[in-house]
Amino acid sequence: MQALLARLADRSRPRTEATLQADIRQLLLTIDLGLSADELEEVNLEAPAGQGRRIDVEIGRTVIEVKRQLGQGPALRRAEQQLAGYLHARTQETGQRHLGVLTDGATWHAYDLRLGALTRVDTHTLTAARPSGLRLFYWLEGVLATSQRVTPTPAEIALRLGAGSSSFIIDRAALAALYDEHQDEPTVRLKRRLWADLLGRALGKQFVDDPILFVEHTLLMNSAHIIAHLVMGIDISRSEPTALIRGERFARAGILGVVEHDFFGWTTEIPGGPDFIQSLIRRLARFAWVEADHDVLKELYESMIGTETRKRLGEYYTPGWLAEHMVDSVVTDPLRQRVLDPACGSGAFLFHAVRRYLAAAEAAGHPLGRALTQLSHQVIGVDLHPVAVALARITYLIAIGLPRLSGRRDVITIPVFLGDSMQWQERLDLFHEDHIKVDVSDVPGSVQEHLRFPKTLLDDAGCFDEIVKGLADIAAKPRESEGLPSVEAFLDRMKIIAEHRPMLRQTFELMCRLHDEGRDHIWSYYTRNLTRPIWLASQDGDTDNRVDVLVGNPPWLSYRHMTREMQAGFRRLSTERGLWHGGKHATQQDLSGLFAARSVQQYLRVGGSFAFVMPGAVLTADHFAGFRTGWYNDAGEETGVAFTGSWDLRHLRPHPFLIGSAVVFGRRAGLRSYRQLPTVTERWIGRIPVTQDAWRLVEPAISRKPIDLRRTLTASPYGPLMRNGATVTPRFLFFVDSQPDGPLGLRSGRRAVRSARRNKENLPWKELPALEGVVESEFVRPVLLGESLLPYRILPAREAVLPLDGTTLMAGATARIDYFPGFADWWRRAEALWEAHRRSDRLTLVEQLDFRRKLTSQLHAPALRLVYAKSGMHIAAALVDDPGAIIDHSLYWAPISCLEEGLYLCATLNSPLLTELTRPLMSYGKDERHVDKHVWKLPIPLYDPADDVHQRLADLGAVQHEVVSRLSLDERADFTVLRRMVRNELARHPAGGQADAQVARLLG
Repeated sequence: MQALLARLADRSRPRTEATLQADIRQLLLTIDLGLSADELEEVNLEAPAGQGRRIDVEIGRTVIEVKRQLGQGPALRRAEQQLAGYLHARTQETGQRHLGVLTDGATWHAYDLRLGALTRVDTHTLTAARPSGLRLFYWLEGVLATSQRVTPTPAEIALRLGAGSSSFIIDRAALAALYDEHQDEPTVRLKRRLWADLLGRALGKQFVDDPILFVEHTLLMNSAHIIAHLVMGIDISRSEPTALIRGERFARAGILGVVEHDFFGWTTEIPGGPDFIQSLIRRLARFAWVEADHDVLKELYESMIGTETRKRLGEYYTPGWLAEHMVDSVVTDPLRQRVLDPACGSGAFLFHAVRRYLAAAEAAGHPLGRALTQLSHQVIGVDLHPVAVALARITYLIAIGLPRLSGRRDVITIPVFLGDSMQWQERLDLFHEDHIKVDVSDVPGSVQEHLRFPKTLLDDAGCFDEIVKGLADIAAKPRESEGLPSVEAFLDRMKIIAEHRPMLRQTFELMCRLHDEGRDHIWSYYTRNLTRPIWLASQDGDTDNRVDVLVGNPPWLSYRHMTREMQAGFRRLSTERGLWHGGKHATQQDLSGLFAARSVQQYLRVGGSFAFVMPGAVLTADHFAGFRTGWYNDAGEETGVAFTGSWDLRHLRPHPFLIGSAVVFGRRAGLRSYRQLPTVTERWIGRIPVTQDAWRLVEPAISRKPIDLRRTLTASPYGPLMRNGATVTPRFLFFVDSQPDGPLGLRSGRRAVRSARRNKENLPWKELPALEGVVESEFVRPVLLGESLLPYRILPAREAVLPLDGTTLMAGATARIDYFPGFADWWRRAEALWEAHRRSDRLTLVEQLDFRRKLTSQLHAPALRLVYAKSGMHIAAALVDDPGAIIDHSLYWAPISCLEEGLYLCATLNSPLLTELTRPLMSYGKDERHVDKHVWKLPIPLYDPADDVHQRLADLGAVQHEVVSRLSLDERADFTVLRRMVRNELARHPAGGQADAQVARLLG
């Protein structure tokens, strides 16, 4: 195989097209593409294509055209024209979508027909030095879609369906082309508008109404609807696409609310859409979905929607093992407790709540039919994200399991609803004295039309869903001219009482008119979902629809990422409930606290329990102080919470979320029995086995112990003294390398310099030419960067051209700048580049350099300063004794009163123990790196020469400083390598362990 790949990748060796064709056929027969014996026989060379033409290689629905050398220009265009002719011929002949591949063995281009034109959709290249057969296999298999019964593991899903796979790229490109062609169709336009409105309310500024995201969500949802059938073992090979996407097989089986005609059903309503769905079925049917576990849809989502997109949307899901243990901890009586996840995401909590209820029902001897009917009342989910809701519904179905669904039973409704649990706008307009009404106007501001339903029908969620869906289905069918007996028969079957029938008849007539005018769209889906959160919060006389348990992971969305409208609503609702902290903490305020408090307020009965995953800041941060009180004094309803405890998850590795997390527990209390969050938490420490997602397999890796958080609440008095360095960026405008003086030399006091360029520059700066010039020497200043710092040691400073006239900052417009023609020329060219390429909302170049006086505050620097790195896997600190050195923003600094104080702080900061204690306080991605001022959240006291521990640390700092100063280092090496060498040397020396022990004493 490797020899074959090498021949294909090597364009330099002599070869004919016939030889290449034979090698490519051999490749297709050799690698395991899942071809049956008959299909192997049909990997044809020189297949006839009419009019005397022959296709080089044909396999299934893929046409492969081989050329001895693929380049650019006329030869490539001729090859593409030839391939386009073959694809047209095969498409007309079979009536099915075909793909094309153009290759010279090394380069593989994939093509699709769009509106009759050939469009390249993906390319894969074999590297001649080390050709990867595995990467080529996954690329080819994605194009050919020939494998069968692939086990749907996370790795296989990512490789074959993920955002980087040829399968995904091809399907997304095809769907994007369909959207581009039909985006102005009323049905497509309305569905995108409703989708964008919901996500905008859910995600604030993190959501961008992007057509590509809408296309990706559509692809994911259509895939999920197909997978829902395959998970249940339903043969859909001959299914009609419209019926499939509408979930008619589920409806016929009496399973409602799993697959419905939703925002993403537009694919079946436009020309070419059903053909696309058929090709999607073919790709997805490669997998043995009946073997899938409940997390398969989460894996599908996370692999198909790129990491950056999910990060921007704030979409990260709870690990299954944590959801399982939280449900077990708070759902103590599953047969009697009604459970709601008000932000259910992909359904991790629902899965375990469903399993827990069904296990309890089976243990109690309840008949299966009765248990399934009651389940929709006992375990409920709501989310504002339409994609999340669809995934959670399928997860709910997987939790029930195919064996329980077989046989005779009543109608089952999957109670996962698309709705706004926060009720930002408190949709009281939906509910009236005796009915609910939903505006179905196509365009905001047009004449309003309303679907109306008697309010009491909502008491039985399954019945209400069946009524709304049934009326919509009948309205979509041909109606008899002499009346509407079908709807009357339906109302009889649903046992609708006489007083409710006139309203339902009027609603049905409007549904019929909407259908006849092509405006039926998704109002049935919208109605049933929109009303459920309001109903769950309602109390009417003796009726209380609220639940016994709230469990889940509220949305984590900071104030600074909310839309302006959302910020206003958040501030109002937070202030009313005593949750608003304001001041310097305003931008740190987080939606999760308000969401949890409001969910308890709206949906939880007095005495009911809750468990929420929250940001770790909930345990100690000032901006969660109001939440921790347990008293939410809203003018409309005073709510007390008796917190019962918390889990501190910030010390787990790898981290379950992108920021430190915690779980808080409590119950809804009476007005006199609320209780604030206890300061004693249960801290979890351990390394989670990433391949396990069951609590019984994860639990042994975790140690749990009580910790009193009051001991960590006292911040260090050094924190306010620490200052961030100047923002000397873009670096190529400032940092320079010296240049030769030239054959004629230079005038005294002048320096020939050129912009110092580095590999890690960002766009657009990396593409701009370097500056060169001769500047006055006094404007070339030493600057210390993060890379200049080792523990206890400063590497040689970098040099930068800075607008500093002694201790005065000069702006470009000042007349004095012209006294220095060399510097003036450099600076004005730098300003011109900045103005031409900066974002419009950015500061001027000198304003950025001295933002918040980060530069000018250094111009009268003391003789001794402490500096430490702003970021890094390990905290590094040293002393700077050059008052003229400028400190960059990649470092923090503070003046030091004496050498002993500096050594005390260096010994403390360079201690491995301090890094370990600081990491849970940092913000992080894959690993904690952002030290910033988080280290000063620890109670590091001011230096006191009379304190024995302080003096001992200063002495140990002096010893360690001497050890590092004597260390022979190649200072030109990468600073990360040098830091590691210093850390290793300090760890070997006895003073290292002694310093750690003293830091432990210092911090208690």
